[in-house]
Amino acid sequence: MLSRKTKYGIKALAYLAKLESQSPTAIATIADAENIPHKFLEAILLELRKNSILGSRKGKGGGYYLMQSPEKIRMSTVHRILEGPIAMLPCVSLNFYEKCEDCLDEDACSVNRLMVQVRDNTLAILENQTLQDLL
Repeated sequence: MLSRKTKYGIKALAYLAKLESQSPTAIATIADAENIPHKFLEAILLELRKNSILGSRKGKGGGYYLMQSPEKIRMSTVHRILEGPIAMLPCVSLNFYEKCEDCLDEDACSVNRLMVQVRDNTLAILENQTLQDLL
């Protein structure tokens, strides 16, 4: 299940991408427009800024803006920043692999095989969707 953090992050990015001007937009403006709690959005946008998806400017007229064009921001990147691994189990994660403690043989594990398919299909969708595609 997608967390509210990721859902709100995607909504905020889409809001910024829809703006005709790429000048900074205040957190309060985004929060009000997308019905997102202000403090929660502040933490989400900060995380996206730390990962170079957003830039920010302080002071009067400050706020957040996209660092890249919407067609370059992949949903797989946003998901990994806000949600973590795309795989549902660590034993099938491409970037965060960990062996399951209860599994003796991953190759014979039916859960592993299923989750590899889920990961591959989810990854294919997220890799092929950009912020521009959501607009």
